[in-house]
Amino acid sequence: MRYAETGFNLEIDLSTGNIEKVETDPKDTELYLGGLGTNAKVFWDRVPPEADAFSPDNILIFAAGLLCGTPATAATRTIVSAISPISDLFGFSIMGSFWAPELKYAGYDKVIIRGKSPEWVYLWIHNNKVEIRDASHLKGRGAVETQILIKEELNQPRAQVAAIGLAGENRVYFASIEHDGSSASRNGMGAVMGDKKLKAIAVRGTQDVYIAKPAEFMEVRQEVWDYMKYRLANPIPETPAINESIGIPQEMSQHDEAWHCAIGEWGVPSKRKPNYWTPEVEKEWTDTLLSMRTRLISCYNCPLQCKATISPPGRPTYTMKCWTKMTYAMYADLNLDFNLRIAQPATEYGLDGVTTPRTIHLALLLLHDGILTDDDFPGMPPDMEGRFFYLLDRIAHREGIGDILADGTYRAVRKIGRGAEKYARDTTKKLDQVGVRAPFLNPVYFLMIATGEKLDVRMMQGQVPQHPFSSKKVREEFAKDWVQVPDEKFKQYYIDWQRRREGTNVNPYYPTVQIACEWVDWMERMHYIDDSLGMCAGQSSWPQKPPYHLHNYPKVIAAATGIEYDTPKLIQTTRRIRSLLRAINNRRGIRRKDDKMPEEFKEQRVQQSDEQLEVDLLDGWYEIKGWNKDGIPTQESLQELGLDYVYQDFIARGILKEGKEASPKETAAEDEMN
Repeated sequence: MRYAETGFNLEIDLSTGNIEKVETDPKDTELYLGGLGTNAKVFWDRVPPEADAFSPDNILIFAAGLLCGTPATAATRTIVSAISPISDLFGFSIMGSFWAPELKYAGYDKVIIRGKSPEWVYLWIHNNKVEIRDASHLKGRGAVETQILIKEELNQPRAQVAAIGLAGENRVYFASIEHDGSSASRNGMGAVMGDKKLKAIAVRGTQDVYIAKPAEFMEVRQEVWDYMKYRLANPIPETPAINESIGIPQEMSQHDEAWHCAIGEWGVPSKRKPNYWTPEVEKEWTDTLLSMRTRLISCYNCPLQCKATISPPGRPTYTMKCWTKMTYAMYADLNLDFNLRIAQPATEYGLDGVTTPRTIHLALLLLHDGILTDDDFPGMPPDMEGRFFYLLDRIAHREGIGDILADGTYRAVRKIGRGAEKYARDTTKKLDQVGVRAPFLNPVYFLMIATGEKLDVRMMQGQVPQHPFSSKKVREEFAKDWVQVPDEKFKQYYIDWQRRREGTNVNPYYPTVQIACEWVDWMERMHYIDDSLGMCAGQSSWPQKPPYHLHNYPKVIAAATGIEYDTPKLIQTTRRIRSLLRAINNRRGIRRKDDKMPEEFKEQRVQQSDEQLEVDLLDGWYEIKGWNKDGIPTQESLQELGLDYVYQDFIARGILKEGKEASPKETAAEDEMN
């Protein structure tokens, strides 16, 4: 018997209509956990590096994390993986709510989709009954509307449905997959789903998921729950209200957005309002949210209410969470009322709430500066609100200028030409990033933004406060019960971080290269654990002092699966997963030259203009990861991690050469001697 997992994947070939229930290798669970970890192994084995996002060889995986379906609090995440149409790399996006646990209860750990359907279809998974059903009547329907219609058609009100809207159908490169108030938004997974003519996946399960050691599991679960209650009652000092507790940023229940306005600056990047957030604006936003927010809601098996149903006047109710609350308003330089209204059709279209407003803003900036003309925007209203709604519609339909913008800013400016390239300088590996002001671009942020395979700083940060608290005394008090740290030295690292008025341990030369690398390695590790277990980042990798951490996760995994786990083994497992993800992208061409900040961010960093610091940071990062000077895992590290099959492939492809390679540090020492 398999514990925590079902031990079966559902394999569907849309080209032939073939459906198979395939038993998986339990050894892979011990080596890669589940979710993202085992997704990566499937990709390595089955997707050739020559395949692009819209190739029939590109597989689309919907994976439940290893702990989904167990009583583990907040284990809700579905990890959707495919070659990304935006980055041309292995991409993954993560959604919460109820879909992943439901898939487990239906008897599957993953749904692996290959090929392309000749006509529009949706999948219906009901325990052992799996059907590819006609979806021609759903074409053109909104993502939320599709979920409702499928439940009615199946007469299954408790079915969980993940669906795309018009943007996915039209292969907009930043199309999302929507599900019950959550979404797989980044990296264009909705476009891959649309390319396969797969409108939705509906699942209903009534089977059991077994636990290896129920008594031990529930004991650890109770410890986690007790600590959650403690953290909820003890917010972190000197931290913004939206982040002082646990869960994803509490933007649906809190009203103080001073932090986001300070870190991003209103109206980025063309005009900046560093003092946008005032008491008057806060009151206006509070009144607006309270007038449209109809209910706070949770994901599966979680007591926190990080999402809310929003009912704008004259528009259907929809669900919102986190950062999309303000992205449209920020780039349009308008208010929350506008943001909550435009987010409704954006959700129905199925569009990423970060890339979409940035892309619209870019188009209007190009119009303002004469690179685009009025002829490119026939019938566009003169007011900013009307223009945003106009371009949202054009992008989703791929009409006119929207057809170019739908490829994302990186490709759009290159198609437009005439100097447009200099306006899209906020991408990392072709994916748009959230703007970050210069004072926050310390060495830690450099590494998170430049090197992460997630390609999104918001999916990397957490654990370590993003700034030093006001005094050494406050930092020492914070560190006293910081049980989550991998090592006691991490407490001192933070205590020693100073504000400018305190001393010399300040941005950009503190955290030091070594400390920055160790901090980011810890934060990144926690995210990859969560993404493999299916745990909400809001209970582990994202907030400060979360309930789940390196020291209790092994107990949870061991009790759930029956596989012996301790902290060193968990760290080694996440190193294996991380190196495999990097190796997949190394095969697709990723090298050191690609690990860099967006140009727009870099230009802000006047006080960090020392290029040697960035060289040292990358060298230090590659050293701690066991990669060579070009950002490729070495023979030694691959073999230590049990990834010899990766090494052999790299040798065959000429990516690595036979024999031990020098590490970045060894190479630097040799250069100095010469």
